[in-house]
Amino acid sequence: MAQRKCPGIFSVTALCAALAALPAVADKQYGPGVTDTEIKIGQTFPYSGPLSAYATWARTEGAVFAKLNAEGGINGRKINLISLDDGYNPTRTVEQTRRLIEQDEVLLLFNPLGTPTNQAIIKYVNQRRVPHLFLATGASMFGDYRIYPWSMGFQPTYPAEARAFVQYVMKKLPQAKIGVLYPNLDSGRDFVKGVHEAFGAQADKFIVKEIAYDDSQPTVDSEVISLQASGADVFFNFAPPKAAAQAIHKAGALGWRPTIFVSVIANSIESVMKPAGTENSTGVISTAYIKDPSDPAWKNDPGMLEHFAFMKRYYPDGNPAEPFNVVGQIIAAAMIQVLTQCGDSLTRENVMRQAESLRNFTHPLLLPGIKVNTGPADHYPIEQVQLQRFDGQKWVRFGDVLGE
Repeated sequence: MAQRKCPGIFSVTALCAALAALPAVADKQYGPGVTDTEIKIGQTFPYSGPLSAYATWARTEGAVFAKLNAEGGINGRKINLISLDDGYNPTRTVEQTRRLIEQDEVLLLFNPLGTPTNQAIIKYVNQRRVPHLFLATGASMFGDYRIYPWSMGFQPTYPAEARAFVQYVMKKLPQAKIGVLYPNLDSGRDFVKGVHEAFGAQADKFIVKEIAYDDSQPTVDSEVISLQASGADVFFNFAPPKAAAQAIHKAGALGWRPTIFVSVIANSIESVMKPAGTENSTGVISTAYIKDPSDPAWKNDPGMLEHFAFMKRYYPDGNPAEPFNVVGQIIAAAMIQVLTQCGDSLTRENVMRQAESLRNFTHPLLLPGIKVNTGPADHYPIEQVQLQRFDGQKWVRFGDVLGE
């Protein structure tokens, strides 16, 4: 039988052979911001304003991507991180996010910081079906995949931290009288909700005073004075860095010596413990999920040695002892993992599929036993913490890793 021909040019066999020779081109699928040489991602961060101490975190992420790009990128594509200052102002966050999505046409939003700032954009980015990944906030709402399927947190949630604190109090301080300080924001209320849920019916037995403050206040001195007057001998200090340091310092100045707990968002030795005065911050309890670069226990740890070498070469202006710079490396590595898993299918839909497919992902700067796991119905990547106590120079971990 004669071979069937395509009209006038190729045989079917020849055409199939020609198409088979170009599988890579045919298989590539790109979303906005992606070319054969670039993956454009966007971010808002407070380079100015009340939470500008966090800016070093984003600068570290930029340095991680610079290192990656110098080594060839991901499958030949370099990461172009567009990181814009929102001053921790939700209105500016909305403006900058719209610019990133509508003008810069980024593939995804990566690690934008803040609870009120992310709240301001979450409906918009989910309506636009833009991956909104690894948010720098522990508010539990950002893991609600049913309402916000395109959003995902990263760090342990505020309620998870609160549960760890409550477990300690019920076991070690069963007669405690607790005073609670928190910002009058959903992030602060999330902490308080976690405390009440963990105590259950015993909440009123333990909690003697709860005070919310406005994050625009210059100090929290009056709130700390009220907490002291309540008779509290345990202080749940759920403020971010600046206010947390002020509260610890004020408690010391008043001669008030409760057992103080602070969140992981405010346990930086450089940004909180030292400014508060080590004479006041010694004994403070917090949680951890990363290796502290100031802890001598990690002095010869391969991951920590790599951290110091990285900082020296790629971010020499950064403080290698600052934990925020460790967090930035871990989250940037998780983003790289997701994009690597995408292969040549760099669409927004596949980015979300891969973000929901992290299994036992770890990093040399995570504490032993802490792993990143996600799924279509699990948008809480890290759900484990370990308690630690500040001894005046360093954090000393104790007890088991808690959580799922």
